Amino acid sequence: MTDKPLALVVDDEPDILELLEITLERMGIETCTATNLSTAKATLGRRAVDLCITDLRLPDGDGTELVEHIQRLYPTIPVAVITAHGNMETAIRALKGGAFDFVSKPLDLQILRNLVTTALQTSKRPVGEQPRTRYLLLGDSSAMRIVRAMITKVARSQAPVHISGESGTGKELVARRIHEQGPRNEHPFVPVNCGAIPAELMESELFGHRKGAFSGAVTEHAGLFQAAAGGTLFLDEIADLPLAMQVKLLRAIQEKAIRPVGASREIPVDVRILSATHKDLAALVQTGSFRKDLYYRVNVIELNVPPLRERREDIPMLVEHCLDRCAAMSGLTVPRISNAALNTLLHYSFQGNVRELENILERALTLCEGDSIKPSDLLLPETTDTPRASLPTENTTPITAAPAATEGSLDPLLDTIERETILKALEQTRWNRTAAAKSLGISFRALRYRLKKLGLE
Repeated sequence: MTDKPLALVVDDEPDILELLEITLERMGIETCTATNLSTAKATLGRRAVDLCITDLRLPDGDGTELVEHIQRLYPTIPVAVITAHGNMETAIRALKGGAFDFVSKPLDLQILRNLVTTALQTSKRPVGEQPRTRYLLLGDSSAMRIVRAMITKVARSQAPVHISGESGTGKELVARRIHEQGPRNEHPFVPVNCGAIPAELMESELFGHRKGAFSGAVTEHAGLFQAAAGGTLFLDEIADLPLAMQVKLLRAIQEKAIRPVGASREIPVDVRILSATHKDLAALVQTGSFRKDLYYRVNVIELNVPPLRERREDIPMLVEHCLDRCAAMSGLTVPRISNAALNTLLHYSFQGNVRELENILERALTLCEGDSIKPSDLLLPETTDTPRASLPTENTTPITAAPAATEGSLDPLLDTIERETILKALEQTRWNRTAAAKSLGISFRALRYRLKKLGLE
């Protein structure tokens, strides 16, 4: 008996088998070998294998058939596939079939060692086991149960995942959950908003640069790929990448290597790529603003995060969580939300999804008098949404509707008006907060919250 992990290596080329056996043995891994599909399946039935590495071209079949066989009968065994250099279509097909990762010929031994180490960490974690996390993905709706099940599944793979969904649905939160449930969770999670980096700095930010590579490059700079070494690089709003950068990103993903600006050669990088956007990537491919080959490379697995209006049954739980957090941040007592106010939220369309709900509740916490949030505290525009759930209302107080705002224009204006009004009241009462609150017609608690929010404490 041995405590060493056991790897099944499947290839019909003796030189490749020998190279893999030597490499794995030096890593403290025992190996068993097979030269064809039928022998590999028989070995899996006899021995407890921790990892499988298989060529995609076998004498009696396709390596993807072995991937599917293992996925069906031995789902805890990660399978890495070996593919011919440049044959990315086959590699992507294997990843879609459930392969853990791929490595291209000629074999880069450092890439192979990184792959094996990560794969073995995956095989040690029982299926369904989830580490503790501070990133909560709240909701008991069927839609959210599907999302959580998908996260658990894709976390055990290294295949690129594209997270789609409207703004404010929590795409970055889903990406963090994938990272934390996967074998790279002890390494960095590096998020980058592709739309927030100027085009002329994009290459340097992602890949780094050498000293003297351009004017102002006075020191060497490690890019975001290197910052995420061993971990996960999350490319948020990937649709905003310029076409020139899309070409370079595609090469970095396929070759698992980057070339810093000013460098003479590529350096290997070991990162998992997750991406997201609220835009329709397939439509952008049709218009030519997003490369088709990059689309297929980052969209190996798609995970869609549903909008809030499609999981309204989760709203009460989200409301409770958001109010608890907002009250804790401001040092206030958590207010109760009236049934009438909750009904209003259940009927609302939420174009901004969970992020919009958070903003609405933060505003309501400021406006409410006493210990209860009423419909008038929500300041929602009128909506024609058909409710899917409702609660008995406590009264028939009409809802005060506010006009819909143009995104990005109204909030700063309201903050300015609010700041000036509060400052004027404080000056008139010689900074007596109790008197100022009374003159403004709000509670002392509401004034204290607004002072903190506006940085006037």
